[in-house]
Amino acid sequence: MRHRKKGRKLNRTWSHKKAMLRNMVTTFFDLERIETTDAKAKEVRSLAERLVTVAKRGGDDLAARRQVLRVVRSKKVVAKLFDEIAPRYAERPGGYTRIMKVESRRGDAAPLSILQFVMEPLTFKERKPRLEEEEEWPTRETRKPEPAPEPAAEEVAAEEETAEVAETSKEG
Repeated sequence: MRHRKKGRKLNRTWSHKKAMLRNMVTTFFDLERIETTDAKAKEVRSLAERLVTVAKRGGDDLAARRQVLRVVRSKKVVAKLFDEIAPRYAERPGGYTRIMKVESRRGDAAPLSILQFVMEPLTFKERKPRLEEEEEWPTRETRKPEPAPEPAAEEVAAEEETAEVAETSKEG
């Protein structure tokens, strides 16, 4: 059972996977775009987005810088993350990266993807304006029972016919 084992195994030991993801996220922050397999891209994306969120706290926060340095081993790349990348996404509440699927790898037909930072500014949909007079939901005390609807003339005629047919069948 894989209880409390988040993430993909990627067919590696824990230490190998950890080192590989550290190297990939460092390269990703340095180049701002990498091409890799789908599974690795999804793992790197989750790690990279967490690190960008930590870096958004600012360059003055030494604890945040040290927290990122535990994963990204290059001080030059950490400086780039705090000085260039994090301020770019200061107003964005998440979703800093995108994964674009590309063709399969020729040797083993592994599905490849490009992981890159999102460059478009964040836009929100226009919200519909609310009515100025909001109706309150009826409660049991304020709710009045609705009168039963009047049956249509056709329904009444159909019921009378069925009643007549039933009476004639009883008599006969």
